[in-house]
Amino acid sequence: MNTQTPVPILQDRRILLGVSGSIAAYKSADLASKLTQAGALVDVILTRAAERFVSPMTFQSLTGRRAYTDADLWGQEAHILHVALAEEAELLVIAPATANTLARLATGQAGSLLAIAALAARCPLVLAPAMDTRMFEHPATQANLEVLRQRGAIIAGPGEGRMASGLIGRGRMLEPTQLLGYARLALGRSGPLAGYKLIVTAGGTQEPIDPVRVITNRSSGKQGFALAQAAIDRGASVRLVTGPTTLETPVSAERIDVRTASEMAAAVLEVASEAEALLMAAAVADFRPEEYEPQKLKRGRGAPELRLVPADDVLAMVVAQREKSGRPEVIVAFAAESQDVLANARTKLQAKDLSLIVANDITASDAGFAVDTNRVTLIEPSGSVQQLPLMTKAEVAEVVLQRVVEMLVHHPAGQP
Repeated sequence: MNTQTPVPILQDRRILLGVSGSIAAYKSADLASKLTQAGALVDVILTRAAERFVSPMTFQSLTGRRAYTDADLWGQEAHILHVALAEEAELLVIAPATANTLARLATGQAGSLLAIAALAARCPLVLAPAMDTRMFEHPATQANLEVLRQRGAIIAGPGEGRMASGLIGRGRMLEPTQLLGYARLALGRSGPLAGYKLIVTAGGTQEPIDPVRVITNRSSGKQGFALAQAAIDRGASVRLVTGPTTLETPVSAERIDVRTASEMAAAVLEVASEAEALLMAAAVADFRPEEYEPQKLKRGRGAPELRLVPADDVLAMVVAQREKSGRPEVIVAFAAESQDVLANARTKLQAKDLSLIVANDITASDAGFAVDTNRVTLIEPSGSVQQLPLMTKAEVAEVVLQRVVEMLVHHPAGQP
């Protein structure tokens, strides 16, 4: 994700970032920077212990906004400061959240500016625990986390790794990019797709020739993952069925890893009847080897004769199943073409009975496979055509998901 580009769900949102006393506070400075670059307005409160690790000036330099400390409790604004910060906040993130901070929050103590603001806040709360493994595993800490979870807090992590103590285990604060995903999850929970289930497919499939070689394509999965994130930003519950890729799973997405077209078909068909929409961005192989060689083909045996047969047509299988179940109501597919782009896309749109098709020319050097940008055309069954300029794949995903919202929420099937 390019944090230099504003993220729509974070644009101009008031985020209150609480920083408590842990060596992980250095990551909080990076988080404040990333949130600011994404377009958020970030106010920071440091506990007294946090100031021993990082200074308020660091955060002020990164956010362009004032950072607050316990000393501000006794200033001229003291009687309204915590109220103002809490009232204005659309999201409260506490990262790192130490064992002491979690205990204070769970028991409703008000001994610091951060604790008082947290008590007064009525916005979503994201907590990023950071502490030694044994402290995290202690029954008291776990009980405090459960109390906070039951009150609606989102617990982000912790992750596993090496601690400052030298021990290895669970207790590391998540990385800022991961916490950015939790912020998006928290802000999107009440979005227009809240309560809706979406399936997104991504990446290219691999059809094995022998234990070493496969038939595949250059799909990176970036467009599909961007669609999944855009759906989560709107409150949807997302199942992400993906071919092989190293991309990081969007926070809250249920990831299902597959390799072949038949595996993707099986995974999608298993959950399709539970979903309101399917976004088919995967580059599924059209053909597979007729026979699989169980041992590696050797050069000395000469060039093999490779005979291909049609692979599973995932979209056709979903459409056939929909005739019985009625779901998914909305099916959006991508058409990656190298010639006659619009004509081929229209043929696919009609043949597969799609709600929308997104066509792109894969011969363009700045769009399609293995790049961060895309240039697409949206075609509807009515014949309406919308050609988009060169965009990031995240921006394309925003446009596509807005169409999905219109189809599912504003003009659902069976209604005018």
